[in-house]
Amino acid sequence: MDLTARHDQRQTDAETTARVIIHVCETCRSGAEAIDAPRDGAILAERAKAMSAQGVEIRAVACLANCKRALSASIQSADGWSYVFGDLTTDAAEDLLEGARLLSLSTDGLMPWKGRPDTLKRGMIARMPPLNPIPHSTTNKT
Repeated sequence: MDLTARHDQRQTDAETTARVIIHVCETCRSGAEAIDAPRDGAILAERAKAMSAQGVEIRAVACLANCKRALSASIQSADGWSYVFGDLTTDAAEDLLEGARLLSLSTDGLMPWKGRPDTLKRGMIARMPPLNPIPHSTTNKT
């Protein structure tokens, strides 16, 4: 039995798995769209998918329960903190991808404030700690 092929496949899958996932509420209404038009949340989700970047997965979800601050999205990290944003517009796709990029490059699991698009600074609702603690490096100063 050749286990090498399976190991290589698992390694390939792990390398292509998204490190960061953007969830966009596709049911969000901004209130500016016509009642029979596509919801602005769905438009934002499609725009984000069209701009997708390597290592970032875009998922449209039914509801993020943040209706009072719609349009809403979250950025979830496999290795760090997760963030919920509101008060977005249909033009926020690029900002969401930039936030995902910043989070994926973070060494401490936090999305840095510096360089974060203003949309994600003003619209931050919450951040949630990672499920698995992030080990902190300690230096021995002697």
